[in-house]
Amino acid sequence: QVQLVESGGGLVQAGGSLRLSCAASGRTFSYYAMGWFRQAPGKEREFVAAIDWIGRGTYYADSVKGRFTISRDNAKNTLYLQMNSLKPEDTAVYYCAASGGPRYTREADFGSWGQGTQVTVSS
Repeated sequence: QVQLVESGGGLVQAGGSLRLSCAASGRTFSYYAMGWFRQAPGKEREFVAAIDWIGRGTYYADSVKGRFTISRDNAKNTLYLQMNSLKPEDTAVYYCAASGGPRYTREADFGSWGQGTQVTVSS
C-alpha cells in the first residue's frame, strides 16, 4: 500500500493562490491514479480532482474547474494541486488519495488516503 503525506495548506485571502503537494512512498507511485478530495466543516467529503497514472487524463469537480489544476511528477513521487482564485467556500481539509484500480473518480475508488492539510480562505 502507498503512504501519502500532504503539505502546502494554510491561510490565504480570497483571490489568492496555494499549491498543495502530496508525497507518496511505499509502492511505485506510477501504479496509482491519484485524486484530491476535500471536507468542509459539517459537510461530507467531496471530490475535487483526479489524474491518471501518467498524467494525461485529468478530471475536475465543476466547482473548481478553471481555477484548480492537478498534476503529478512520477520521478519525484509527488502529486500537486495548484489552486488559484480561491474563494471562502474552498475552505476545507484537503486530502490526497491513491487508486490502484481502473476507476478513479469516486471516493470509493480510492484505497489509500493521506491525513489531510487545512486550507482556509478568508473573505
